[in-house]
Amino acid sequence: MRWRFVEKPNPPILIHMPKVKIKPIGDRVLVKHIEEKEQIRGGIIIPDSAKEKPQEAEVIALGTGKKDEKGNSVPFEVKVGDKVLISKYGGTEVKIENEKFTLVREDDILGVVG
Repeated sequence: MRWRFVEKPNPPILIHMPKVKIKPIGDRVLVKHIEEKEQIRGGIIIPDSAKEKPQEAEVIALGTGKKDEKGNSVPFEVKVGDKVLISKYGGTEVKIENEKFTLVREDDILGVVG
């Protein structure tokens, strides 16, 4: 397990960062969906199968980057640890050590949250 020191909150905190054995290639980004808290509507618990796939995710790993016409590397617009919005049906889901991750292209990232 890996831990990362975060200075932004006051006081600083440690958050758990999953140790991933996948290195994305090209302009692909490995993200982990941020699960919404379970919602109860009118006393009815909504089962997981009826919930929509969350669109908010955390960037876990970056690929090697894409190349421009001249062969130069184009830097990523996101960095590891960013909270991002991804397209609902984009990417490929993978399961590593009982945790679900999604490999998406950088183009499937719609924006950075906060």
